[in-house]
Amino acid sequence: MVRLCHLSVVHVLINMDSELIDTVPVLEAFLDGLVPSQEQPLLLYMDLEGNDLSRHGTLSLVTILIESRRNVFLIDVTTLGGAAFTATGLDHRSLLDVLQSPKIVKVFFVIRNDSDALCGVYGVRVGGVEDLQLMELASRSFNRKHVNGLAKCIERDAPISSDEKSRWWQV
Repeated sequence: MVRLCHLSVVHVLINMDSELIDTVPVLEAFLDGLVPSQEQPLLLYMDLEGNDLSRHGTLSLVTILIESRRNVFLIDVTTLGGAAFTATGLDHRSLLDVLQSPKIVKVFFVIRNDSDALCGVYGVRVGGVEDLQLMELASRSFNRKHVNGLAKCIERDAPISSDEKSRWWQV
């Protein structure tokens, strides 16, 4: 039974291009491209990486999947530093604005440490969040004593073929 509608994005991830954003001009162009369509609101699938990812650690990479563009963007926070969150596009919108906006949906799988790092290190208070791990836990019809990891959720709930699951494991 499919419990998480967002897990269909796994299908998109298997064969997707990625783009490294490690300069302010490239970041500005990326921000200019974050425009919702008339049919759908802007939907960003996100993950953060760092060393001891928390207010006491470092944040080095922000990964953003924009399903409608079928592309993964890797924002190099190590190189950009604070400019990763303060640089603005033509409409004067920064990544900080995007992350804090309640109108732009940001989908995470376990946002706890990501949110702690964003707020503690860069003062970003993420809004408009959908946490897939919490959605999976809330939608379960069986034991809710423990949360499941991403691999277990994909194994059990992702609406993809066994071949696609195998490719996902390899990636």
